[in-house]
Amino acid sequence: MSQSTGKMKLAVLTSGGDSAGMNAVVRAIVKIGILRGCETWIVREGYEGLVRGNTQAHSLHTDLPADASALKYAHRGVPTNLMENLRFGDGDLLRDGTGDHHHGRTLKGRYIVRVGWDDVRGWFAEGGTLIGTARSAAFRTPEGRLSAARNLIKEGIDALAVCGGDGSLTGADLFRSEWPSLVSQLLTQGVITEEQAEKHGHLKIVGLVGSIDNDMSMTDLTIGAPTALHRICEAIDNINSTAASHSRAFVLEVMGRHCGWLALLAGVSSGADFIFIPERPPQTIPGGTWEDDMCEAIRGHREAGKRKTIVIVAEGALDENLQPIRAEYVKEVLTERLGLDTRVTTLGHTQRGGRPCAFDRILPTLQGEEAVKALLEATPDTPSYMIGVRENKIIRVPLMEAVAMTRAVADAIGAKDFAKAMSMRDPEFYQSLEGFFATSTLFKEKQLPHYRVIRPCTLYLTKCGLILRSMGAPAGGMNAATRAAVRYCIKQGHHPLAVHNGFRGLLDDNIHELSWLGVDAWTSRGGSELGTNRTLPDVDLGAVAARFQEHNFHALLMIGGFEAFNALLILETGRKHYPAFHIPMAHLPATISNNVPMTEFSLGSDTSLNALVDACDSIKQSASASRNRVFVVETQGGKCGYLATMGALAVSNLLLMSGESEFDETLNFLKIRYGLDAKGKSEGRMVIRNECASTVYTTDVVTKMFKEEGGNLFDARSASLGHTLQGGVPSPMDRARAARLSLRCMAFLEEHHDALQKQVGKVKQAPPESAAVITIQGSALEWVPVQEMVQHADMKNRRGKTAWWAEIKDLVEALVGRPEIL
Repeated sequence: MSQSTGKMKLAVLTSGGDSAGMNAVVRAIVKIGILRGCETWIVREGYEGLVRGNTQAHSLHTDLPADASALKYAHRGVPTNLMENLRFGDGDLLRDGTGDHHHGRTLKGRYIVRVGWDDVRGWFAEGGTLIGTARSAAFRTPEGRLSAARNLIKEGIDALAVCGGDGSLTGADLFRSEWPSLVSQLLTQGVITEEQAEKHGHLKIVGLVGSIDNDMSMTDLTIGAPTALHRICEAIDNINSTAASHSRAFVLEVMGRHCGWLALLAGVSSGADFIFIPERPPQTIPGGTWEDDMCEAIRGHREAGKRKTIVIVAEGALDENLQPIRAEYVKEVLTERLGLDTRVTTLGHTQRGGRPCAFDRILPTLQGEEAVKALLEATPDTPSYMIGVRENKIIRVPLMEAVAMTRAVADAIGAKDFAKAMSMRDPEFYQSLEGFFATSTLFKEKQLPHYRVIRPCTLYLTKCGLILRSMGAPAGGMNAATRAAVRYCIKQGHHPLAVHNGFRGLLDDNIHELSWLGVDAWTSRGGSELGTNRTLPDVDLGAVAARFQEHNFHALLMIGGFEAFNALLILETGRKHYPAFHIPMAHLPATISNNVPMTEFSLGSDTSLNALVDACDSIKQSASASRNRVFVVETQGGKCGYLATMGALAVSNLLLMSGESEFDETLNFLKIRYGLDAKGKSEGRMVIRNECASTVYTTDVVTKMFKEEGGNLFDARSASLGHTLQGGVPSPMDRARAARLSLRCMAFLEEHHDALQKQVGKVKQAPPESAAVITIQGSALEWVPVQEMVQHADMKNRRGKTAWWAEIKDLVEALVGRPEIL
């Protein structure tokens, strides 16, 4: 039986279905718990392991290095909680899942296991949950919960973090509410002592939502959902090629019993023709059926020349009479009514698997940090909290309120109150659904009356590349944004014109009109189909105005980074000299650097972050195989550290160097840390630096100095990721954002065009607010006039004056133990 140490003893378990990111949660809670002075434990096999407990005794000892001289320098010789909880030797067993070790250690008979800092290293890149999960029938019984309470008290544990779905979190809250009576029963039976009963009179509980369906209310995103969306879109991208080759239709069934988030976002991200989700049954005209509507829409696409058809069905999809819509039935309809060669693909549990994407590493880490804080602050009077995310901020909400609202959505669907079910989803869900309808269907009749059409040349699409060194920069999602804008224009009756190669292409008159079918496959394409160019309009502002007047442009949409922001500023300022610029103009931020002021995310930043994570995972394998190798990884990003900072958080054991003053500290940390590694088991490590972090300590210089100073402890190599971070298939997150932002831009242009037409007189005067940048602020989309944006911009360094992610650097350093060791 564990001896009392006065520290909070914190255990974490994963329950229910597995989802990518659960390992990141466990890792974060263990590491943050240790940093906060706790003892940390894991529970194997979820609630089932809690019921079974330990039948074998622990052989606890902190596995310190044989040469303990490294400890002498750590934190000026003062022992820290990290040193006391460095490792307990079960990390390899947990990660490999063997249960046994050739040196004699075993996990057999042990379900509640104490873990240390190094025992959870390398877990970030693993899918599923390394500590196991199970749906426990025993825990649902009073007897099972009594055994679970006995096992926790036996090990001295007084706090429990549970990662799972609504059923798992409900079980956690029930366990907490019963806790006093369970302790009383154990005391009466003589299983625990009076001292134990007094010490463990209160159980602290916190919940984190692990669900690929993204079906929990009061949080914008659940752990595992982004990765599941990645798996789905990867599958559809692969299917698209064979579907087009054979002119086939594919019906894909994806998960989502009561929530259509996966089906909806996959439909938007992949350019599907039709989707079925639980919250919004397919709408039908009087006297018609959804089968008629689906066939009519797909027939129109085929008549326009489309060679492939993609229909996505959520597993919980229903019609208006609550009858299930099955993928096999949809296949029959397409085959019999349209004569299409149709196949069904059920993705099943492939959606749960694979390495977590970048966001499913970052989000669980931030939530794990908040979970530990919530447990440390918990009292008998505070409710059990669920840790969620809302408006890009980590939040706590009463657990049972979130569960009740989640179940209310299912109840609303069961009562055919679909409007209520939709209202209980977040605003982005509804906007994405409306966006899908606007861009997926080829409308036979234009939606606007002729006098509201922006004619004859309605939309000028340009891509102003962000200057990274001497080159323009494409960003993932640019093509998806262009596609959404074009599809919307055609639906409304506008005439979308494209300008190739930015303002240089405009001056060269490289302009043509885009078609509905011509942009069909652009959603999944990386780079920029229209080309990028860094030339600003002030290269010849008069000639640019002449082109505007010659082609009678009525609206302008620019998709790009800081350079596009500069271009919009120049055009708006030029209005006082050139009447042609008195048109509505919008800038949609798209840059991997995420350096446009006032917006939390730019198109391409998520794609680039995933490319960085993939590269670092591969590099880390090489570093770890060499045991004592440090890689200095250089990223792009200009003078904005977003990519380097968030990349460091998303890749385990990765240090961040952002300036010259940090070199000595980083070198000292590496020396001490390698001295603390188990003999023969040193882990490969990485140092990430932004390309503009220092003009003195360049990547080459840092690598050579590490190699020289590392001595027998570690070797050093460098890797410059360069333009690999700009390429590749856009992430689903960037594709979905692109459609949402682009459609909002089109509505903005229409609104201001209508206002201009109502002005009396031949000469129109566009107001300053008609030249604006669309920004993501929390979960809302906000328009910021370009002149106002200048006040928040660091024009010299090409970034915003404030950055919401700046404080994450401290967390990155904490999670590698830098403050504790130095």
